[in-house]
Amino acid sequence: MENKYRKYLFVSDQDKKWGFYINNLGRTIIDKNTEYPSKDHPDSHTFSWNKGRILDEFHIVLITRGKGVFESKETGKIKISDGDVFLLFPGVWHRYKPSKKTGWTERWVGFSGEIANQLLSNGFFNASDPVISKCQPSDVLHHFNNLFKLFDEETFGFQRLASGVCMQLMAELHNIKLVGNNRTDLNSMVARAKGLMYQNIEKSIDLKVIAHELGVSYSKFRLDFKKQSGIAPLQYYLFLKVEKSKELLLGTDKTLKEIAFALGFESDYYFNRLFKQKTGLSPGKFRDKRNSIF
Repeated sequence: MENKYRKYLFVSDQDKKWGFYINNLGRTIIDKNTEYPSKDHPDSHTFSWNKGRILDEFHIVLITRGKGVFESKETGKIKISDGDVFLLFPGVWHRYKPSKKTGWTERWVGFSGEIANQLLSNGFFNASDPVISKCQPSDVLHHFNNLFKLFDEETFGFQRLASGVCMQLMAELHNIKLVGNNRTDLNSMVARAKGLMYQNIEKSIDLKVIAHELGVSYSKFRLDFKKQSGIAPLQYYLFLKVEKSKELLLGTDKTLKEIAFALGFESDYYFNRLFKQKTGLSPGKFRDKRNSIF
């Protein structure tokens, strides 16, 4: 692998209209006892350890070998090691460097745009918590390698394709930030839980019993389920019941009371109230409205 790969890009007005565009990307192997940072970056991106730097774009920086330190106005000094990713935010002073004893290998991508601003300003990532520790390098490297390939070849529409890859990278990092590297176990547990809910959609089940069957406490089950699904397990179970009730309302002549009973609701009153809460319509009006369309 070459010691250095860098690309600073011309970004057209058309690229900017897309809402997410790549400004630069690169890979550098910093050997131990090497001066850092090098002085061959453009003026807009160069910095010294004493002065630090403020950028007008976002950066993702992945460290895959060695260790060092990252510091920003928002965080103070943070130790960085192999497998860590840190994010740089526009307008936020920062600096970073590898340890003289180890050096490090860094990969980065810089990007901007309205969509990028939305993704990174709505709470998914924030400047006060910019470090994502102990990423699985292979998962993150896959996206970096795809970016390098796109910008090496510069085929038609490569900027727009690269924006999608970078967004996939952001999604990968957000998932790691939420659940670490235990996604396989979490996915398996939540998938099994969803399966049990669907199998028992016509009953009233105890979610604490499901948690027990899965070998975890209910509090952990609820927390992990919400992390993976974005919704609490009870709300997901009720969502399944409401969706099933829509099928019965449109595909059968069952009365509302019969449908409520068939789906394990404690009363047709509760079924009506829940259905309206979730859909904005009572079950009867939903049936009449959809039937009038078809």
